[in-house]
Amino acid sequence: MSFALDDFGTGYSALGTLQKASFSRIKIDRSFVARASAMGDEASAIIQAIVRLAASLDMQTTAEGTETRAAFELCRQLGCTQVQGYLFGKPMPPEEATRLVCEAALT
Repeated sequence: MSFALDDFGTGYSALGTLQKASFSRIKIDRSFVARASAMGDEASAIIQAIVRLAASLDMQTTAEGTETRAAFELCRQLGCTQVQGYLFGKPMPPEEATRLVCEAALT
């Protein structure tokens, strides 16, 4: 079983939380992705630090809130192992998601 620590860097998802369970993934809060895309350096440095922390703890990273191609490219450059956001699709019912995956598998 694996666990992901959601919204890392905000609220209750802080450094101390990493010791409370055996996490396999850190999900970087969308606010960092938005600030990095809009302003750059400081938020980018935070994302990069989270990616390095995750790597040193043998965890993957997911950048939440990836809504533009520029945000996707930035997160990829910063070393995020996965991205999540409206760039790739909006929330949908399970039946629609299953149909989409099945169609993609056929192509």
